[in-house]
Amino acid sequence: MGKGGTSIPDEEWERFLREAEAGTQGAPEEPSARARIVTQRLREETGRPEGWRTHQLPRRRRGNGWYAVGLLVVVGLLVVALDPGRVAGWFGGGGGSGESAPLAAESVRPDLPPATEAAAQLPTAEQPFRGSPAARWGDGPAGIRVPAARATGWMSKEQVAQALDRTRAFLAASSLDPGVLYGERPTKAIALINPHQQDVQDYLATAFRAPSRESDPLLLFSRFAKTKVRLVGDVVKTRGRITYREGKRGAVEVTTDVTYVYPVVRAAAGSDELARTIVRREVVMSWDNPAKVVVEPGTFSLVSYKVDTANGGCDTFTGYLTPEFSAERTVTGTGDGPEVDPYDRSTSMDARMREAGEAGCGTATRS
Repeated sequence: MGKGGTSIPDEEWERFLREAEAGTQGAPEEPSARARIVTQRLREETGRPEGWRTHQLPRRRRGNGWYAVGLLVVVGLLVVALDPGRVAGWFGGGGGSGESAPLAAESVRPDLPPATEAAAQLPTAEQPFRGSPAARWGDGPAGIRVPAARATGWMSKEQVAQALDRTRAFLAASSLDPGVLYGERPTKAIALINPHQQDVQDYLATAFRAPSRESDPLLLFSRFAKTKVRLVGDVVKTRGRITYREGKRGAVEVTTDVTYVYPVVRAAAGSDELARTIVRREVVMSWDNPAKVVVEPGTFSLVSYKVDTANGGCDTFTGYLTPEFSAERTVTGTGDGPEVDPYDRSTSMDARMREAGEAGCGTATRS
């Protein structure tokens, strides 16, 4: 993308590839995820760091009000473009409770967790977020704050604005798209990820073909098995923000930190017990200068991602979120990890991962 926001001419792109293959001095580098892979916790510990394809996920178990903790996976970096306008209306409409006024957009990390006084109010099909802080959150993409653009790194102000909009489009395509939520492959979201980042492409292929502890699509995408549960209403509540800074090689490094709240019931006819699955993801991506990094136009590279999940499944590596209802919780008992408020955004994801340690699953203080 040029300074005016135009796409790279075909002849320039071909030149980049030829020079990269020939090893020409100053040619764009092909991003290597493997070279930069090491988890946050491994960076804080001694011993030999593990590679991205050999990482170990935290131990997971079921529990009453369990709280599953995902893993930070560090990968490579890169740049991009794509228009999110079409996703703005995916979840734009009434699913709020009408209990109180909507919160202002989250511009910085809050100092305290949200109040709990309404927690005793039970949700209903008409008010699926009742008794939850999410009742005052935004609907779908509207709950994700996009900051004002400024010229950063190799990008002009206009290019940064486009990158931020397309970042939010990726979040919508990966965690809000109705088809994806019901188990479809997140084709639009995957199309935005740099195809030259081979380790990531291998992970994605394996994650959907044969999901496992090591290759779990839920690290990046929200998916439910439609034969097991169905979403209540057409609104997913969100709260979070996008920030950015100049990264390596003058790239624009964008960090997203968003909590998603999904109200669900069992898929069986006549089921009316409502449960909520709460997912918080921090995804970091790099929008790189194509003169310095080999990048397919219209794609970006992942730098890192971290995931926390409440009532989404423990030791159930099926590729789908698997919420529990009252009967399952009675059978499975209580989680052995720490108590956690899944709506608390006052704690950074790094701190949350450190607190969780290797427990993997704990007890959510509310749903």
